[in-house]
Amino acid sequence: MIRHLIELQPDMVVVNEVSDPLEIFRIIAISGADVVIVTPLGGNGVPHICSHLLAAYPLLIIVTHSAKGEAAYLYQVGVPKKRINEPSAQSIVDAVREAVQLIKRSHI
Repeated sequence: MIRHLIELQPDMVVVNEVSDPLEIFRIIAISGADVVIVTPLGGNGVPHICSHLLAAYPLLIIVTHSAKGEAAYLYQVGVPKKRINEPSAQSIVDAVREAVQLIKRSHI
């Protein structure tokens, strides 16, 4: 659902999907992606991949989405973790768009 909705957005592009978390680093380096969506995700707490990605790419926006779809969070450097309420595909797209706008405004 999320991929489909992103593909419908005129200002967003799905660059790639990977099953190996370590492949994410290579794809970001090649594509210059601004946003990574990590799904499905089990367990609690901040996934280790998030802290590693943000250390390597401090302007990156990361969205984590649970396997059952009941929880989604947005991670950015210097910004507290943000829970995306009622994590539908549309609310995730809206949260990403808002985060991108905040980054653009802070770098003007």
